[in-house]
Amino acid sequence: MDFVKDLLNSYFKAWNDGFVSKNSDGIRDYMSKSFVGYWAHSNLDKPDVYYYDYDLNSVLRQMDNAEKSFEAVSITKRNNENEILVLGRETNLINGVPYYAQCMFVWRKESNEWKLLREYIELER
Repeated sequence: MDFVKDLLNSYFKAWNDGFVSKNSDGIRDYMSKSFVGYWAHSNLDKPDVYYYDYDLNSVLRQMDNAEKSFEAVSITKRNNENEILVLGRETNLINGVPYYAQCMFVWRKESNEWKLLREYIELER
């Protein structure tokens, strides 16, 4: 499963490059056109939903001095190894302050490339 770890490292590197450049193209290259994301925390009754075409550049512009990292806890192949379910913990370091989230990512093979199909991000605070 080393290729999954390489994929995740590349994906989070694209995020960190985007924080510097304020350009989301590198991140969006990893996303399926069918992408759906869910973002939540304890004060929300239901998660916010966002799709492939959400304004990712706006998100990057809001974050100065930011860096993401991810530690996978579980990696599961499914659907005849054409999908991978990844569970883990994301850390966003923003102006030196860590923000932690539990995450689930679903990656799917599309035209011989791995694309992020779904993500669920639940902030720990």
